Order: sequence, then structure tokens, then C-alpha cells
Amino acid sequence: MTDTDRITYGPRRSAGGRTAVRGGGWPAVLAVASGSFALVLSELLPVGALSEIGADLGLSTGTTGLLVVVPGLAAAVAAPLLTVLSRGLDRRPVLWALAAATGVADLVCALAPNLAVMLVGRVLLGLALGGFWAVGAAVAPRLVPPGSVHRASSLVTAGISVGTVASLPLAALAGRTTGWRSAFWVAGLLGVAALVAQIRWLPSLAAPSATGWKALSAVPRLPAARAGLLATAFVFLGQFAAYTYIAPYLERHAHFGAGAPALLLGYGVAGIAGNFLAGLTLARSVRGTIGAAAAALAVVAALLPPCAGSPVAVCLLVLVWGALFGALPLSLQTAMLKAVPAAPESGAAVFVSVVQVSLAMGSLLGGAVVDARGIPASLTLAAVLAAAAALVVAALPRRRPAGTSPQQTVV
Repeated sequence: MTDTDRITYGPRRSAGGRTAVRGGGWPAVLAVASGSFALVLSELLPVGALSEIGADLGLSTGTTGLLVVVPGLAAAVAAPLLTVLSRGLDRRPVLWALAAATGVADLVCALAPNLAVMLVGRVLLGLALGGFWAVGAAVAPRLVPPGSVHRASSLVTAGISVGTVASLPLAALAGRTTGWRSAFWVAGLLGVAALVAQIRWLPSLAAPSATGWKALSAVPRLPAARAGLLATAFVFLGQFAAYTYIAPYLERHAHFGAGAPALLLGYGVAGIAGNFLAGLTLARSVRGTIGAAAAALAVVAALLPPCAGSPVAVCLLVLVWGALFGALPLSLQTAMLKAVPAAPESGAAVFVSVVQVSLAMGSLLGGAVVDARGIPASLTLAAVLAAAAALVVAALPRRRPAGTSPQQTVV
């Protein structure tokens, strides 16, 4: 790496021996985090207002569900595509464009007279979502000194948890008061606010050199990256095979009734805590953080069916579940960045595609299992898949064997 690369990508040594950072520091990290929050909030808004949107547009519940599926599929395609198409471009205007697209997508949905226009807005959101998680995730470590990298990354990925927590109450409240469209107006304004913050605080960020199709295709060929992607697929398949049906589980099997929404809110808050806790433990061991969280998640999922008759046990297990899964996206993303240090955006792009496809497939697989065997069976499936993820991580060598490249181990 040249001196120019060191200066462009992050920390450098000043004449006095102190660490200097070419970048916006924590204000810039917060600006990027505001973009992640606006995106995840926007992605999940239809979940909280599905009935109201369907009634207003004259759609069945199943058809309205396309508003949830479409952004994820668009993001899976957009992550590698936009990474390649934007190669050579300064990352600052790329992030500006993605934040602007978030605001425009929400405003299109707020004004949509029918499903076709609504889907245009959701596809645009999916493009912004995939592009952000490929580019934005790799930007955070370049804005702070090396000792703060994990904290900066956890702040950006906290947008997932915070957006998840805020989206359902906002959509439900809007649907019952001012109308579901007002929720999209709010999300659109948050996207514009993120754009303003990024214009104000983001520094110029030169594009990494390795962002072409060759770099993307090389990612799965690296042993550590391949193992990380396999673990990621297992985690997200299992998570969404079970979590998609957690509300019916709480209502029908654990008999929480009106208390289910409050427990789901607690799940989201625990997820935020788990995200920031992972920011601390990753500095000690990426491999250990992922393995422990995945193994514990398997235990929690396996215990939920037999504990359905105990409200206290269910509450504790759901809160622990939230904290464990809150730690995993950041941890798996960090493992990917460590596995592909020469091409972080290419690694992030492939990671995002695997996450989005696994998310959609997990929901479909869980639905098939629920229809055939019932909701408890989806939790058992989640336990098996989480255990498989833990085993994949456990199988990786702890230390880099002599003669191998640094990309061949996660830690």
C-alpha cells in the first residue's frame, strides 16, 4: 500500500507521531448511521401498516406483501451491481445519491395512487438499500482511528436495530391516526435529513481499486470469506424462518395476546444493546463473538417451544434472542471485511446479496414448515440452522497456518 493509500483510506502518522485521521470523524459516522436508520425504517414500514395499505389500494394481503419482498430482492441485485458501476467514483457523492434515493423512494410511496407506482418506489428503495450496505459499511472504518473501528461500525449497523424498533410503531400509529401515507412522509424526510448531514460532514473518500466483477467473483473463492458467507446464510435462513412467525407464536402458543407487541418492542431494544455489545467483544475475537452468539441462538430457539407455557421464560428467551441476533449482523459483516481486506466493498456487496436472498428464502422456508408442521417446528428449524452456523465458525483454524495468506482465517 502506498503513502497515498494510507492517507486516503484512514489513519496516518503525523510528524509528531500522533494518529491523524483524514475524514469527518464521529460526526461523519453519525451522518452515515442516519442513512442506515432511514433505509431500514423505510424497508420495514409496510409490515406495520400492511392491512391499511391493502385496504386503501384495494389489494389482498398476499399482494400487499410484495411491498416487503421486492426491496430485499432489489437489494440483492443492487449490492454487487452498484459496487461495480460506481468503481472509481468518490464514495461521498455515491452515498449522497443513495440517501437522496431513499427520500425519493419514500415520497413516491407516500403519493402512490396504485400498486404499480408503489412498487416503483420500493424497487428504488431496494437499489438504495443494496448500494448503501455495500458501500456505507466499508466507509465507517475509514472515518475513525483504528482503535475506534468496531465502535464506528456498530454505530452504523445500529440503524438496523433502531429502524426495526421504530418502524412498526410508527406505521401502526400512522395507520390508525393520520393515515399510512404519513409514515412514508416521515421516512422520506428522515432520508433528506441524512442527505443534509452527509453533505455537511462526510469527507472525500476515494474509491477502492478492487471493485470490478473480477474482485466480486474472487470473494467466494477465499476460504475465510466462503465460510463467513455460509455462516451468514445459515444465520439469516434460520432467523427469518422463525422470526417471521414470532407474533403468531406469542399469541397462539405462549398466549400473550395484547402483550405481544410490548415484548416485540423489548426484542428490538435488546437487539440495539446486542449490537453495541458486539462492538466491544469483536475487538477481542470476531470468531468467538460469532460462534458464541450463533450457538446461544440455537439454544434459545430450541427452548422456546417447550417453554411456551411459562410467560416468564418466554419473555427472557425472546429478549435474549433479540440481543443475540442484534450482535450477529455486525459480527458477520466484520468477519467478511477481515476476510477480504484488499477489496472491502466487494466483500460487503457479496455479503449483502447473501443476506437478502437468505432473508427471503428463510421466510419462504419457514412458511412451508409452519404450514406442514406448525410454528414450533419453524423454531426447531431455526435452532438447527443456527447450530450449523456455529459449527462452520468452529471449524475455522484459530491461527493462520504458516504459508497461508491473511485472507484465509477470520481471526
